[in-house]
Amino acid sequence: IATMQNSNVFVLKDNTKRETGRKAQIGNINAAKTVADVIRTCLGPRAMLKMLLNPVGGIVMTNDGNAILREIDVSHPGAKSMIELSRAQDEEVGDGTTSVIILAGEMLSVAEPWIAKNMHPSKIISAYTLALKDALVHVNTIAVDIAEGSEEKLRAEMARIVKSSVGTKFINRWADAMVELAITAVQTVTVEEGERKDIDIKRYVRVERIPGGEVEDCQVIMGCVLNKDVTHSKMRRRIENPRVLLLDCPLEFKKGESQTDIEITGETDFATILQMEEDAVRKMVEDIAKFNVDLVITEKGLSDLAQHFFVKHGITGLRRLRKSDNNRIARATGATIVSRTDEIRESDIGKAGLYEVRKIGDEYFSFIEKCEAPKACTILLRGASKDVLQEVERNLQDAMCVARNVALEPRLLPGGGALEMSLSHHLLEKSKTIAGVSQYPYRAVAIALEVIPRTLAQNCGARTVRVLTELRAKHAQDPKGNCSWGINGATGAIVDMKEYGVWEPYSVKIQTIKTAIEAACMLLRVDDIVSGLAKLQQ
Repeated sequence: IATMQNSNVFVLKDNTKRETGRKAQIGNINAAKTVADVIRTCLGPRAMLKMLLNPVGGIVMTNDGNAILREIDVSHPGAKSMIELSRAQDEEVGDGTTSVIILAGEMLSVAEPWIAKNMHPSKIISAYTLALKDALVHVNTIAVDIAEGSEEKLRAEMARIVKSSVGTKFINRWADAMVELAITAVQTVTVEEGERKDIDIKRYVRVERIPGGEVEDCQVIMGCVLNKDVTHSKMRRRIENPRVLLLDCPLEFKKGESQTDIEITGETDFATILQMEEDAVRKMVEDIAKFNVDLVITEKGLSDLAQHFFVKHGITGLRRLRKSDNNRIARATGATIVSRTDEIRESDIGKAGLYEVRKIGDEYFSFIEKCEAPKACTILLRGASKDVLQEVERNLQDAMCVARNVALEPRLLPGGGALEMSLSHHLLEKSKTIAGVSQYPYRAVAIALEVIPRTLAQNCGARTVRVLTELRAKHAQDPKGNCSWGINGATGAIVDMKEYGVWEPYSVKIQTIKTAIEAACMLLRVDDIVSGLAKLQQ
């Protein structure tokens, strides 16, 4: 509302809500704190699960920060921005989704007193940015490089880190088996081109969930598993060392694009048309058969006539496959996807060790496995119920992301809140050298970082104040030597993470700290929130 010569001018519509200045900032801070409080109990090995009812009516039971916040519908723009953080963290590094929200919420919470004291947000933001810069420098001094050494040593180190990630999840009861699955899958899909390493988990590691059996029955298939049966009952269901051909064209007579009219004048013309259709399909099958192929997989249709000719030539056929599955089989068998049957070359044919159709539960699955040097794989998950399987898959995705991060950036940082405590002590000491009012928000960042060890202590029921005081004292005694001391999330005691064996990937920690502080700065910069829905037009 603008006041001009004592008359009110209404700029915004009646149903629009507007918050400005300090009120908007305090509103954003409260929204961020509320979101952080929702998943505060989901941190560490003693994490609690959340049970959510999704819009479809299914149940989501998890302690994964991103999975929880994804299901929550919020209206406050500040809270929406916070939820985006965990999604960004999940897409970027795949782990640390809970930590980033808790840390961002705390960063905003410690800024609240300074905003209440009328300190300008730009002052707070510049102090936060300086603190982030100093924190990243300090993190690099603590990081441990594991790139040097043999392949076995790297795998053992990787197993330790993935186990630390899995330790806070539902699947920690089967930790060793799950760690093995995750590392095997990641190493299988790793492609090295000169200096560049490419690890595409999303595209080339398929997770097939099959209810029934036990979690111990989970395994990595060096190839592909398809929820398909053969198209004809007389086709072979087990082929050893099959030659595989992948197509993305239909094996049936080509129909007209739109409506097609055919005018028949002679009585034999219709029979001729049918014969032409049959000849076209026969030619397609003969083009395939001359390459001595055992298994043909197409993304499109496979007509009854083509199936009949396939059976005569002893070829097994599968149809209507997803594009992503076809790409995965191509990566695993070394085949090339062909678009026309008359353009097939010998180099397009792929090879596998075994093709077999197996019945698991009520459904048939086609296994293409024992491939030589496959660059794609399938993880077969078994479990008691759908909910268990979904949670195991979510946890396994996190584990694979951690293994990928370590493979791409082989540097480690101590876990269990040790890094955050070391950073906190370092920034507190550094704040004494900063002149002016900037030192107060700078110190606030140091205090906010303590939220991770504090939450770990709270979640396992330890005496939080006593444990944190002990940990602070330990870091103050010898900042460099004791930088790896943190909290044992299971018992609440303070331990040396080097001996305890809890490590975290460098990329996950760096991303968490950067995202949390940058998000806090972004929300502090907001001084006007206009929200309102336009009235529905009648």
